[in-house]
Amino acid sequence: MIQSPNQRVLQWATFARIWWLYDAHMQCPFKSSNKIAHYLQGKHKPVYHPLSQIGDHVVVINSRHIALRDDLWRTFIFSSHTGYRRGFTQRRAWVVHEEDPTEIIRKSVYSRLPGNLLRKGHMARLHIYPDENVPPDILKNVTDQLYPILSIPKRLDQYTEEEVRNFPKLFDWPEDHKLHPGKPVERRGKKPVKASEENT
Repeated sequence: MIQSPNQRVLQWATFARIWWLYDAHMQCPFKSSNKIAHYLQGKHKPVYHPLSQIGDHVVVINSRHIALRDDLWRTFIFSSHTGYRRGFTQRRAWVVHEEDPTEIIRKSVYSRLPGNLLRKGHMARLHIYPDENVPPDILKNVTDQLYPILSIPKRLDQYTEEEVRNFPKLFDWPEDHKLHPGKPVERRGKKPVKASEENT
């Protein structure tokens, strides 16, 4: 069967390994690992097969700034065993993150991959960096980007003074109301006034 040039290009693009960039800033590592494992296995390709190594590379940046909901930094526990006697250890999530900022995402992706002989090859195509400093030889291969799982809200210090001033207010504190006794009371358009000075 004779293939046209366009069909050959589509076939090459299907079997080629794409390098994806994923920004883990303020993202849940457990939800992100499902998406990362999906691309490492190549499940987004029409030629996917469970026994084939056709997955892509995924470069994860800002792993130091991941986010966990509720109190999982303190309550979630990672367990491991060396295989020797008394080799069982347990560490909390914040301890693991302080020792290695890339370890939580690596462990999460590892647990999402099937436990067969292909797992080692899948993990070899995962590149995790704690910040945005990616080596040039890795960054030059990146051709596409994975959209984040969670939307990141803006912090209060990221808004301009005009946006804060024009933000709609539900109510305003009365002039004689004391929010914190002894601390300056900040009102819009006025200088901070101490609570002791308001009584005089």
